[in-house]
Amino acid sequence: MTSEKITAEVRNEFGKGAARRIRRENKIPAVVYGHGSEATHVTLPGHETMMALKHHGANALLELDIEGTTQLALTKQVQVDHLRRVIEHIDFVAVKAGEKVTVDIALTVVGEAAKETIVTLEQATISVEAEATHVPEGLEVSVEGLAAGTLVTAGEVALPKGVTLLTDADATVVNVAAAPTAAQVEADLEAAEAEAGIVHEESTAEVEAEATEGE
Repeated sequence: MTSEKITAEVRNEFGKGAARRIRRENKIPAVVYGHGSEATHVTLPGHETMMALKHHGANALLELDIEGTTQLALTKQVQVDHLRRVIEHIDFVAVKAGEKVTVDIALTVVGEAAKETIVTLEQATISVEAEATHVPEGLEVSVEGLAAGTLVTAGEVALPKGVTLLTDADATVVNVAAAPTAAQVEADLEAAEAEAGIVHEESTAEVEAEATEGE
């Protein structure tokens, strides 16, 4: 994982009003915790920071220049206003090169399972321990050629060198199941409608067909 260099400004104004003013200036309020020191409240450039998070994912490592002092900061929480599509606040953890950190890494399913199967990602992330400057941006789980009934566990996910799995190795992360037949889908739909009390009126053609069968 490479770090993005971002120039940060120390901020001394707090509260919702101050945060709104910061965001109106296309900047992002943030805080850096860690290493027994007091939290450092900063303001980050909006576009530059958003692009860094977009490129490096949920565990983006930023190299913050805070008034001439460089601090490696690992992204821990990003608060987003999904309606306005803007970042409202970011929490970072201060880290050092060589330091081990615990992070959740997103899983992506790759490959094609056997025909007539459905692949379900049972767990979107797994927890690992890795060096702060070598945190994987994501991990792939291959289902290439896997047959129905196959379960892929966390212990079977390929990890880069130096990365240690913390999630239970027996935990299921991907389930390859047999695809339901058309009859099963119809039966499930009918059962769901019956449970919901949905009654379909017979069409004219169905009524006439039943009358003909009764003659």
